[in-house]
Amino acid sequence: MGDLLVAMISWLGFLQRPDVLKQLLAIGLALLLGRRLARSPCWGYLPRFAPLRRPPIPLVEEAALLLMIPLLSMAGQASGLVLLVAQIKAAWLGLALVEQQLLKRWLGDEMRLRLSSRLLRPALLIATVLIGLDAVDNLQQLASVPLGQLFGSVIRLGEFFQVLVVLYVLAIGSGPPATGLGWLCQRGLGISEGSRRALELILRYCFVSIGIVWALGNLGFSQTGLFAIAGGLSVGLGFGVKEVFSNFISGLWLLFEGSVRPGEVLIIDGEACEVRRLGLRAAVLWRRSDNAELLIPNQTFFTSTTATFTGSDRMRRGLLMASVVGTIVPAEVIARLEAVATAQAGVLREPAAKATIEQFGATTTSYKLTYWMADPLSIREVSSELKLALWSRFNPEDISLE
Repeated sequence: MGDLLVAMISWLGFLQRPDVLKQLLAIGLALLLGRRLARSPCWGYLPRFAPLRRPPIPLVEEAALLLMIPLLSMAGQASGLVLLVAQIKAAWLGLALVEQQLLKRWLGDEMRLRLSSRLLRPALLIATVLIGLDAVDNLQQLASVPLGQLFGSVIRLGEFFQVLVVLYVLAIGSGPPATGLGWLCQRGLGISEGSRRALELILRYCFVSIGIVWALGNLGFSQTGLFAIAGGLSVGLGFGVKEVFSNFISGLWLLFEGSVRPGEVLIIDGEACEVRRLGLRAAVLWRRSDNAELLIPNQTFFTSTTATFTGSDRMRRGLLMASVVGTIVPAEVIARLEAVATAQAGVLREPAAKATIEQFGATTTSYKLTYWMADPLSIREVSSELKLALWSRFNPEDISLE
């Protein structure tokens, strides 16, 4: 670690060189002038050149940097650093152009943002850092700087950086290969959708595990060090992360069994919720009543009873209790209740709505109306509309709804 600090201090000496300071000043002036020029109102006086009206600030800054290079050359000054900054800025402009013109056209917004933020931009950022370090230092010498020792193995900066990059790429880029292999297995073996999702997650974790083993070997870990890490993990699983490991196993079991699937409608705390995503640690459910997302640990589905409306079909039964004054004939009340329920848009015609007498009272008679809905999440809306329709079909003083 001390050698790395010495190398970083040497970079300050590079920045103190007169030719470097002049180029840094030129870069600052070019960026400042480019920004002011891009915001200048003079672009509004060019009606014949509509594409040039109010150009993007990064594009004008790039032009100012490129213009600064011949000016420094004519003045007999070095311009290599300015050219390097212009090339890096051009690469970022090219990436932005690819994102806006190609990826936006081929991919959806969510996939495009995920690809850009997790893979393309980090890759370009790493390349920018490496190019910058190569300009101020020797990358080969910098890569050989030791960071310290761990379990008898010397960890060097280059190896550590390489391991981090490979593990990041595996964690982010293992999704498409795992999805492709899962799709092939589903087509060839006829496995269920839940099993395919479980297989994809297992393949991703296998890829990452192989990467971890490679990383440990690349760092030169001895067998003693590997056994020590494995022992620490086993103790952690036994005490510290027992719940996490339990949720992991529960998630795999749920995916293979298919009892909880994306799109499933479950009753959680008395509210109907739709399963949006089933992960290895927790399931993400959407609650329609308040547009909230719930994170439910996977082991909850094994330790508590959960009601589902989408096990064999998506129909949901609704119940409505009504008390009607005894002066109206019960047969007429039943006919009215069934007719109003059948006329509602959210109520299914088959199975048909059914009204029955529950109890005779001194002044009122109680009825139960049973109806069915295709969307199990629409119980609140359908019930409210049905009550309004019944209220208008009967006199308000003749009926009481529950």
